Amino acid sequence: MRTRKSTRAAQYVALAAYLVFLAFPFAWLISTAFKPAKELGSLHPTWIPENPTLQNFRQAFDEQPLLQAAANSLIVAVGAALIAVVIATPMAYVMARHRNRLAKAATGWVVISQAFPFVLIIIPLFLILKNLHLINSLLGLILVYVVWALPFALWMLVGYVRAVPPELEEAAAVDGAGKLRTLVSVTAPLLAPGIVATSMFAFITAWNEFFFALVLLKTPEKQTLPVILNRFIGTEGVADLGPLAAAAFLATIPSLVIFALIQKRITGGMLAGAVKH
Repeated sequence: MRTRKSTRAAQYVALAAYLVFLAFPFAWLISTAFKPAKELGSLHPTWIPENPTLQNFRQAFDEQPLLQAAANSLIVAVGAALIAVVIATPMAYVMARHRNRLAKAATGWVVISQAFPFVLIIIPLFLILKNLHLINSLLGLILVYVVWALPFALWMLVGYVRAVPPELEEAAAVDGAGKLRTLVSVTAPLLAPGIVATSMFAFITAWNEFFFALVLLKTPEKQTLPVILNRFIGTEGVADLGPLAAAAFLATIPSLVIFALIQKRITGGMLAGAVKH
C-alpha cells in the first residue's frame, strides 16, 4: 500500500512538473505582451509587469493587418478541418472494418507520408498549384492543408473505428437496419469524440502552419496570422518584442477557446451509454 501511494505521489509530481514546463512559455508571453518598452529592455525582468500597458496591442494592430490575417487563418483552418474529416471518416471505416491488402497498403502510406520533409515537396507542390492557378489563393492553401492533415487524421479515426464494437452494428442489422442506416444511426454517433478530436487536430495544425503559407501566399491581403507575425521581426533579425508578444498572444486565443469548448466531447466516452441502451 505504501509503495502504491509513493508511486501515485511521484506521478502527480511528474505531472505537475510537466504542466509547469508547458505553461512557462505561455505565461512569459502574456507577461511580455503587457510590459512597456522600458521593462522589456530591463536587465532584471520580472514575471508581473510593474506598469502594465495595452500599448503593445495598439501598436500591433497599427503596424500589421491582424484582423484580416485572423479571418484568413480562420477560413483556411475551418475549411481544411471540415474537408479532411469528411474524406477521412469513410476511409477510416473501410480500413478498420476490412483488413485486406489494400487497407494494409493504405496504412503503410499513412506512415511513410509522415516521414517526408516539407522541403522535398514544396517545389512540385508549387508547380502543381501554379498550373491550377491556385497560387496566392486561400483555396489552394486549404487543399494543401487537407493533403497534409489527411494521413494523420485517417490514422486517428481508424483507431476510433476499431474501438467501436462490431457487435453493435451486427445487432442493428438483426433488427432490420440497412448498412447505411447502421452507419448513420449507430456508428457515426459513437465516432463523434474521434471526429471532434480529429477536427481539432486539423484545425490547430492549419491555424499554426507557417511554411506553406509563406511560400504560397504573396499579397498581405491573403496572408495568414503566422506569416503576419513574422513581420514583427526586422530584416536584421531584431524582433519588435512587445507588439510581437501581443499579437502572438491574440493568435493563441482561438485554439484555447476551441479546446475549452470541446474538451468534454473529446474526453467523454460515448460507448458506455450506447451499450447500456
